Parts: sequence; structure tokens; C-alpha cells
Amino acid sequence: MDWSSIFSIVMGALVAIGLSLALRKRKKAGLLKREEFCQHLEETGMEGPLLEKGSDQEKIRLSRFSGQRSEGIIKLKDGNIDLVNVISVTSQYGTSYFLDYLVKSPNITGKRLLKKTRLIRKRSQPFWGKVVAIEWRGDESLAQSLNFDYSLEDKLLQSDAKDFRGNIWIFPEPKHEYTRIRTAYSLPSPEVFKAIDIIAKHIKSW
Repeated sequence: MDWSSIFSIVMGALVAIGLSLALRKRKKAGLLKREEFCQHLEETGMEGPLLEKGSDQEKIRLSRFSGQRSEGIIKLKDGNIDLVNVISVTSQYGTSYFLDYLVKSPNITGKRLLKKTRLIRKRSQPFWGKVVAIEWRGDESLAQSLNFDYSLEDKLLQSDAKDFRGNIWIFPEPKHEYTRIRTAYSLPSPEVFKAIDIIAKHIKSW
């Protein structure tokens, strides 16, 4: 066996070990995120039971080829949000975490093609200016309903000034009879959670 073959074998082994360690680190970090979120819900009075791995709701819009994985799904007891799925997304740049707030939506399974909807923040100055208004764009019916809810706008503007500045995306999933409200991973204050619950209410009456 020549040196080039030995070098290839050694490099292959190192790559395999590196991947194994990276996957183990991701699993551990994902569990910590899930436990952190559950503990936060409990401390703020919004706790719910953690569902077992392998539930159908865990698989909503996830596939092994997308780099996304469910780190655990929490069933909430009250309000318009039914479940919260803690999501990890891995790419060559590292692992990011998101929250999918799942809203049971059997009313979206009709023939009308539903569009994803997202929150647009309008700033006093480009990039770094203060957020002075928000606008929802996407599905005409849902966006109009959200844009006319000035109580929701006030809550989002207040939370943006304090502790929540991430994006919000709304993805209808007719195949699963759910709608996903996705945000970057963060521990929501009661005000932010209330705002997301209001969005869920609009979705249920969509």
C-alpha cells in the first residue's frame, strides 16, 4: 500500500470522526434548546406537555434532505397556538434554530391556492433606523386581516423596541391541515407570545 492510499484512508477516517462529533454536538445543543424553551414556558405560565419523538406534527415541512430537524414538539394547553416545534437547521455555515408555532387549520384544505405571508418592518431610516410601522405581505386575504389589526401592530412595535426584532413568516401547510408561524429561536416574553397568539387567531378564522 502506497502513501497516497494510506493518506486517503486516514483523511476519510478523520472526516467520519468529525461528522460524528458534529452530529453529537448538534443533538446535545438541540436538546438544550428544547429544555430551555420548555422551562421558559413553565416559568411564564404557558407550559405544555412535551410530545414523544416521531409524532406526525414533527414532520411538517421537514425532510432529511433539507438540513432541518425537529428537536422536540410542545403541546400548549390554552390559546390559539396548538403546538410549538423547536427546529434546527444545519448548513456549511453552522446550525441555526427556529420556532414553528403550529396552528390547526382544517379550513385551508380547499381549492384556493394559499400563499405564504411575512412581516415587513418599515424604518425611519434604511437598515438601522427605528421601526415606525409594520406591514404584512403575501396572501391577500390573510395579509389584509392582519394589517387591519391595530392592536397586533401596537404589540409588535412595542416588542420590537424591547426584545423581539426577528422576522415572522406564515406558511400554510394544507397537506397536514396546519399553518406554521416561524420565527428565529428566542424565549418569547408574554407580550410577544400574545402577539403570536393573535396571529394564530387570525389564521384560524382565515
